[in-house]
Amino acid sequence: MQEKGIEVFGFWYNPNIHPFEEYRRRLEAVRTYAEKTHLRMIWRDRYELEEFLQGVAFREAIGIRCRFCYFKRLKATAQVAKHGKFDGFTTTLLYSKFQNHDVIKEIAQSLAQDQGIKFYYEDFRLGWKEGIEISKKLGMYRQQYCGCIYSERDRYYKKLVEE
Repeated sequence: MQEKGIEVFGFWYNPNIHPFEEYRRRLEAVRTYAEKTHLRMIWRDRYELEEFLQGVAFREAIGIRCRFCYFKRLKATAQVAKHGKFDGFTTTLLYSKFQNHDVIKEIAQSLAQDQGIKFYYEDFRLGWKEGIEISKKLGMYRQQYCGCIYSERDRYYKKLVEE
């Protein structure tokens, strides 16, 4: 985005990550990256696991819980962008080949209309391999699941079933 002349600010908000140690690892990885690359950041460093779990209760099925999580995080991002008088917002969720781009795009466009701010869509998955190489060169922590308690369970349960 910076190569396209777009000024970028990062926004840290991850109320879904479990356990707390994983939350801290990811937060520190982003802090380190932001410092090394001079990425300006807005931090909402609050571990809101209980609130997330209350909101996702009875929505545990993968498609439904992910929709809830996308909405919660994108709404916060859109609100910060509007309040900060930014031109628009986007999300690093669009970098992952494991996330549902159609649902993310649908939710973000709806929030953009609701909040009165533009949503910038780009398929950042095109830089997937390059991003992995860069993160390894920088010695960054690389997470092994999306972050929520359910994806953590699925990660370990899948390994158990495969054994």
